Amino acid sequence: MKIAILSDTHGLLRPEVEEYVSRADAILHGGDINTQAIVDTLREYAPLYIVRGNNDKEWAQHIPHHLTVTLGGVTFYLVHNKKEAASDLSGVDAVVFGHSHKYVQEEKEGLLWLNPGSCGKRRFGQEITLMMAQVENGAIQVEKISIPHREKNGG
Repeated sequence: MKIAILSDTHGLLRPEVEEYVSRADAILHGGDINTQAIVDTLREYAPLYIVRGNNDKEWAQHIPHHLTVTLGGVTFYLVHNKKEAASDLSGVDAVVFGHSHKYVQEEKEGLLWLNPGSCGKRRFGQEITLMMAQVENGAIQVEKISIPHREKNGG
């Protein structure tokens, strides 16, 4: 099963990102979506599992703060800000978060921490990134995807 993992789109769904999500069997989004239109577009490609970010205001009241989902035998816990993750993550294999716009892929005490970075509007001079994961029988392989920065793509 292929999973697109993204976060911090901030109102911009780049064509390059759409290319990746179009090949996914599921999409995980770590919040700061900024518009219902992006949610609707992502749902056209694959089942979408999404959490609300600190910039997702009134329009996103129906989107959960955190979410747990099992795909391909891997249990993911999604939350926008890592500092707001549940204290008990037993039974979870990977935590997907966003907020910092910094790509993170690290294992700590048997738990995989994944921040796909930001693939929306470029902020703080950071690279534009997302993740593609292959999950099967409880195993996960994650690939970092970097998108070249071009001004015409909204920064």
